[in-house]
Amino acid sequence: MHASPLVAPKASLFTPVLIGGCIIILISFAIRASFGVFQIPIAEEFGWLRAEFSLAIAIQNLAWGIGQPIFGAIAEKFGDRRAIVAGALLYSSGLVLSSFAVTPGAHQLLEILVGFGVAGTGFGVILAVVGRAASDENRSLALGIATAAGSAGQVIGAPVAEILLSYYDWQMVFLMFAAAILLALFALPMMRSPAMASRAELEQSMGQALRQAFRDPSFTLIFLGFFSCGYQLAFVTAHFPAMVTEMCGPIDQTGFLAGIGISTTSALGAVAISVIGLANIAGTLTAAWAGKRWSKKYLLAGIYTARTIVAGAFIMLPITPASVLIFSLLMGSLWLATVPLTSGLIAHIYGLRYMGTLYGIVFFSHQLGSFLGVWLGGRLYDLYGDYTLVWWVGVGVGAFSAIVHLPVRERAMNALPT
Repeated sequence: MHASPLVAPKASLFTPVLIGGCIIILISFAIRASFGVFQIPIAEEFGWLRAEFSLAIAIQNLAWGIGQPIFGAIAEKFGDRRAIVAGALLYSSGLVLSSFAVTPGAHQLLEILVGFGVAGTGFGVILAVVGRAASDENRSLALGIATAAGSAGQVIGAPVAEILLSYYDWQMVFLMFAAAILLALFALPMMRSPAMASRAELEQSMGQALRQAFRDPSFTLIFLGFFSCGYQLAFVTAHFPAMVTEMCGPIDQTGFLAGIGISTTSALGAVAISVIGLANIAGTLTAAWAGKRWSKKYLLAGIYTARTIVAGAFIMLPITPASVLIFSLLMGSLWLATVPLTSGLIAHIYGLRYMGTLYGIVFFSHQLGSFLGVWLGGRLYDLYGDYTLVWWVGVGVGAFSAIVHLPVRERAMNALPT
């Protein structure tokens, strides 16, 4: 009788690291996704131009981008959990101090703290931990699930802010959100990740890894391509609720939307952000699944092409409650689908050891786009009275990103000293 060969147990997808990371990123992104809802209340209370608070959100996005490679390096040097704690403390402090701010300059300055806080509790650090903890078989899907958790935060963030603003002033809501991000730290004990890297990667210094990436034209192309993602997402998150409030046709008070409580375009604007987040859960998981089977660069090019078509069609047609919801569903399915593919592409080409830092650098391009999308949205609105021109700029940069991903060389580089 022959003994049956031993079969290695199948690696689990839902590890404590993945679950803990999902909790932290869900809360972090729920708060971040809600800032567009505060555009009108804050501007009306102080009599500011739309560009003033838009610049504050733009600065938050830029600080997030600057902070991302910094927190990635902190996590790789001093530990992931210390980086997350530092991010949560900065996030909470920025929200608390913002609740007492009464000038545009104060809000804009304090959003630097919030932006660094998002960097410490967002994709750069969390995805690097999840990626290292996941097996090769499960990595793409694990990154997709963690990204989808950010989408789940977006589902609840804007509607929760809208509901809270009906009972409390915006200052109290900021204080509530500050407490929420600190409560996310209760998931921190789950964030214990083994250093899953090759021997060559472990022997490679951070400086060597950076030089290797910077000399590779594909890294530059990925960096440039992520710009439009940030532009489109940040503009929609910050301005779409106000855009829908002001530019959408009236809601039929005898129709379905009014029947379920969505009777104003303001409420529709908040719900639209939620619909985008809900559709993105499915879209992100689908992209992660596809990234395991097909070329990530071609999938990214396809996503950016689809975004360009959807955004162009939306602005050319009359803006109605139906078109807002259709756009939200379609754009939502493409929303963060780029994140597991981009982070997975970096991990595949450059290895896991310095994934957090390298992804953080690429993400800086994303946040440069975010800064421009949010700030330009407010600036051009004040100049022209609507968002049409800045929307068309987003269509153009989306087409650019679709093209720029095509020449990327999607092959693993040897992690050797350079």
